[in-house]
Amino acid sequence: MSRPIIEVENLSKRYRLGQFNAQTMREEVEHLLTRFWSKGPRGGGSLSGKSSEFWALKDVSFSVQPGEAIGIIGRNGAGKSTLLKILSRVTEPSTGQARIRGRTASLLEIGTGFHPELTGRENIYLNGAILGMTRAEIRAKFDEIVAFAEVDRFLDTPVKRYSSGMCVRLAFSVAAHLEPEILIVDEVLAVGDTEFQKKCLGKMESVSGKGGRTVLFVSHNLTAIKALTQRALLLESGTINFFGPTSDCIQGYLRRTEERGRILPQASDDEFPSHQKDGCHTRVLSVRIVDDAGLPTHYYLSHNPLMLEARIETDGTKGMSFDVYILNSYGQRVLFYTSNLFDNIDLPTCRGRYDIRIALKPLLLASGSYKIDFATAFTRMGYDDYVTHAANFEIPYSNPTGNSWDFRESGGYGLVAMTLEAPVTVNKVQS
Repeated sequence: MSRPIIEVENLSKRYRLGQFNAQTMREEVEHLLTRFWSKGPRGGGSLSGKSSEFWALKDVSFSVQPGEAIGIIGRNGAGKSTLLKILSRVTEPSTGQARIRGRTASLLEIGTGFHPELTGRENIYLNGAILGMTRAEIRAKFDEIVAFAEVDRFLDTPVKRYSSGMCVRLAFSVAAHLEPEILIVDEVLAVGDTEFQKKCLGKMESVSGKGGRTVLFVSHNLTAIKALTQRALLLESGTINFFGPTSDCIQGYLRRTEERGRILPQASDDEFPSHQKDGCHTRVLSVRIVDDAGLPTHYYLSHNPLMLEARIETDGTKGMSFDVYILNSYGQRVLFYTSNLFDNIDLPTCRGRYDIRIALKPLLLASGSYKIDFATAFTRMGYDDYVTHAANFEIPYSNPTGNSWDFRESGGYGLVAMTLEAPVTVNKVQS
């Protein structure tokens, strides 16, 4: 195995809450002026206040091989941006070290590395020079950069007059085309429009694949992380929770997210959930998506049946049915299933708790995030119990239509009925 292009050993970054830690001379001057004025007639006093330590990163260690595309995921405040700033040499670690073997281009914030008073044309040459490229090398890539960024009309306009979207387009285009060995991209792509995001993701795929360059990619778009990277790093409270295959990393992240934000009670709870109406005959205890082995999962591939397991409690009143709705990330219902469509389902008619297993035919859904609503009902009585966001799942890039880089989720243009792949099974678990 070749020598790692990035080696991180026991990296930690400490901040002092309530104090100002200047990183540049400009920040130090601004801080001193602010402190001076705060002690003026208005009596503001010192800005330091009480101080306590905050570790944005703590003992982080990992290595990256040349040509790898690595995803970095985690909640807001987990330390993702701090890690990228250290790797980009924007800030220094408190302890530990990071070895970088190659030219690095970073896109951490809108307009990173741009001088606002210079034009777009001048900033392209400035960024190239910072990366160590000659003027001839930059000139050879210049037309590609401008065409990709779609800012040819504004090339000779100062960057300070660019919109945030224009800044991101030009900054990404410069970083991706000037051939650094390492490309570091933070969440800034979310500022661009959908079409440009698709272009950027396609470019990063070619850079890390055919180009053989290393990519570190931070995003909350798990579908893009899944499509672009082979390995992913999960940060939690400044430490590494997992570093390995991207699918396993995302699975663990979604599992922990669901545990933190669980809506449904456990099946052993005796209290009725708050979403149930008075006088109801059933309640939904839990809903989960399972794989072929019956294990819980948060992933679904479009060419497979969708397997659901729901645990319900009923008083045995006859006439019960249940409905399943699938919603996209906009909250639009895109698919539904109702047991009333099938006459051969033997639903519970005795008091007790039951596990209902539902196998739905393969669904034609674009990659993205989806949620499931689950409801029980009685004829002419409306919903007995309706649970919103009872379960969620992610469809990674596996679009069955073959339309590459289509990250658009299925739109709510009409509600389509789902059908069964196999008979619904009902098993009693408690009287």
